[in-house]
Amino acid sequence: MTVWKRIGAGAALGLVLATGAQAQGAETVVATVNGTDITLGQLSVMLGDLPPQYQSLPDDVLFNGLLEQMIQQIVLQQQVEPTLSARDLVTIQNQRIAYIAGTALQAVVGAAVTEAALQAAYDERYANAAPQTEYNAAHILVDAEDKARDLKAQIDGGADFADLARQHSTDGAAASGGDLGWFGLGMMVKPFEDAVVSLQPGQVGGPIQTQFGWHLVLLKETRAAQVPTLDEVRDELAAELEQAAIEAHLTDLTGRAAITRAEGIDPARLRDQTLFDN
Repeated sequence: MTVWKRIGAGAALGLVLATGAQAQGAETVVATVNGTDITLGQLSVMLGDLPPQYQSLPDDVLFNGLLEQMIQQIVLQQQVEPTLSARDLVTIQNQRIAYIAGTALQAVVGAAVTEAALQAAYDERYANAAPQTEYNAAHILVDAEDKARDLKAQIDGGADFADLARQHSTDGAAASGGDLGWFGLGMMVKPFEDAVVSLQPGQVGGPIQTQFGWHLVLLKETRAAQVPTLDEVRDELAAELEQAAIEAHLTDLTGRAAITRAEGIDPARLRDQTLFDN
């Protein structure tokens, strides 16, 4: 619950504040609400979850605001907790499991995504990779082979490819004369890519059938692909390392766990709104 419109208000609800020169740690009680303690550690965790724009507020403003927010949350909790439904309790249980599981995976990811691992992944993919070619092409997409053949005949007879694309192509590139820009291998569907690779700059190929329809393709030019820097692909490589580490860790853990799966459970019961009524 957000109460920042009231931040700075004094916490004046008969609170027991920790004062004096004694050591103040995470377990230091800063207030008590109907017998429920609020600790300095709780407020510290709340501070860490605040949006950046609040982090620079003065300490006393933050302290009073966070304390006021926690007090309000606790009085609401105390009012409602005795009446929580079975679904509510399971929701809380699931959230606790998810939080702990996420904490476990943070450690796995932290160990896997290191600067050394990123450099090794980069070197494996790019350092010794064969030179790649990028292609600049345009296409005309129609829904029937005979339409494509008729257009190809017009192009062979001298008609302008871009003009025909604007008039007849059925995809979003039509407005730009069928221009697809620059792309590398693996970025287009295989039949289209194979046709592009077989052409020389200035040549028109097709008709080529893909799941999208029938294509005529004009290869405009080619160039050697630039090898990206590590920083340019850092996020991509980190995501791959992260995913691989998580999958390996989960495979190991589940492989060593004693897991039994009940038989005969009706999957449709998941949608039954009366599931918690019993």
